[in-house]
Amino acid sequence: MGFYLVFLSVLFLVIIFAAIPIVFLVKIWGYVYPYLFWGAIYVPTTKERVEKMVKLLGVKSGQTVVDLGAGDGRLLIALAKNGAKAYGYEINPLLVSRARENIKEAGLDGSAFIYCKSFWSQDLKDFDAVVVFGMRHMMKKLENKFERELKPGAKIVSNYFTLPTWLPAKEEDKIYVYTKK
Repeated sequence: MGFYLVFLSVLFLVIIFAAIPIVFLVKIWGYVYPYLFWGAIYVPTTKERVEKMVKLLGVKSGQTVVDLGAGDGRLLIALAKNGAKAYGYEINPLLVSRARENIKEAGLDGSAFIYCKSFWSQDLKDFDAVVVFGMRHMMKKLENKFERELKPGAKIVSNYFTLPTWLPAKEEDKIYVYTKK
C-alpha cells in the first residue's frame, strides 16, 4: 500500500510540474506561432525606443505612416499622437485585438488603424514613412519591397536591424533612418 501512495504522490507532482510549462507555452503560443514561418516574433518595443523612433522619423501632421508588424499598436498610437495617420499590419489576431483596444483607450480611433493582414501583400506606395522592427532574415526582402513600392523621399525607420545595401541617413542607438531615393 505504501508503494502505491508514493507512486501516486510522485505522479501527482509530475503532472503538476509538467502542467506549468504547458500552460505557459499555450499562453505564449498565440504570440509566437504566426511568426515561426512568416516574419518576426513579437518583441514589444520599449516606451523609450518608441519615443526615439518617432523623434528620429520627424513625423509631421498629416503624414501617412505604416508600421509593418504593428504588434500591440504602441508605435501607431505614438505616431497618431504626433499628428500622423498611422496604419499598421499585423498577422497575429491576438495582437490586433489588443492593438485595437489600445487605440480605442487612447482615443485615436480616427487616426490610428490596424489590419489583421500580412504586410508582404500590401502596397506601400501611399505612405510617407515606414516603421519596422523586423529581423535580419527579413531585411533584404523588405529592402526590395521598399525599392519597388515606396515613393521617392519616403522615410524608413528600422529598429535594430539594417537594410543590407542602403546607407542610413541617421543612426541613434541602433535605430536606423533611411530615405528612399
